[in-house]
Amino acid sequence: MSNYSFLRGASHPEELVQQAYELGYEAIAITDECSYSGLVKAHKTAKACGIKLICGAEFVLDEAPLLADTDALGNRCRLILLAPNRQAYGQISSLISKLRKRSDKGTYYLTRHDL
Repeated sequence: MSNYSFLRGASHPEELVQQAYELGYEAIAITDECSYSGLVKAHKTAKACGIKLICGAEFVLDEAPLLADTDALGNRCRLILLAPNRQAYGQISSLISKLRKRSDKGTYYLTRHDL
């Protein structure tokens, strides 16, 4: 999770990839919350380092709208969706767009029906 997951992630995506490379990792997943925002910078660094980038996003399943500054998750279920191919990348991207479009800025609302 990068600093594009506001109030949760602290490091820039390119820093995460660089650190993974320096630690000898063969791959790293960037899974910002309901966002692909950090992937472009991560991709450029991963390509330069020769490390595999796994694209994905994290979501919180709930029956009430989530506020961007909510830190108490209670019993909400966290899901991490990873894209093993282009089709899955597109499906996650469509889900992100759908959730953001129907919600107020900075929030999203994911239900079981969306999945």
